[in-house]
Amino acid sequence: MAHDAIALRNGITHIVWDWNGTLLDDNHANLAALNQVCAEFGREPVELEYWRSVFRRPLLACYQELFGRPLADEEWERLNRTYDRHYSSLLPSCRLADGALEVLAAWRQRGRTQSLLSMASHRHLVPIITERGLTGHFTRVDGRRFDSVHDSKAEHLVDHLTAQDIDPATVVLIGDIDDDARAAREAGAHAILVATGLMSRERLEATGHPVAGSAAEAVAMIAD
Repeated sequence: MAHDAIALRNGITHIVWDWNGTLLDDNHANLAALNQVCAEFGREPVELEYWRSVFRRPLLACYQELFGRPLADEEWERLNRTYDRHYSSLLPSCRLADGALEVLAAWRQRGRTQSLLSMASHRHLVPIITERGLTGHFTRVDGRRFDSVHDSKAEHLVDHLTAQDIDPATVVLIGDIDDDARAAREAGAHAILVATGLMSRERLEATGHPVAGSAAEAVAMIAD
């Protein structure tokens, strides 16, 4: 991984940030919403470390494994409504990750650019970023604008970079799950994963990409 980190120092001028679990410290809200879903669907509550050991995309397959059975379309829709309702009620309690604001400002001061790409709904994400006064840090803010077949960030990342006319080779995506690494690989970009979100460090390290303990540590890997 040290070799990968050194390689990242050459030619990286743009960061694509993930939001949940990367810039936003929202594990407690995610877990509370998950356990509300578990209660509604007759499953015992789960601990965060367990969820970090099994969470993955596609989300439908992940939840079907959690419940040990298939989910009908109407159940999946109800699950998402329940989750979103309870997560949204806890969102005001979610703070930015430690040092995130300073890291965003420092990267801009270095004369480089950054944008935000999240798998959260675009119409829900944009007001949150605006309300928190973060819009000025980013050249573009995109949430999930469409549902992809594979429920992956890959197609969204391609569109995100194309819209900005950015060469993927100059980009590092900083995110908190293995799908971020997958998206970067498919788009031709680099990736650094942070062990602060919904996937354990061991699972992140298994991707072969550099893993950091914080957003600040991730940016230090690509700093001059």
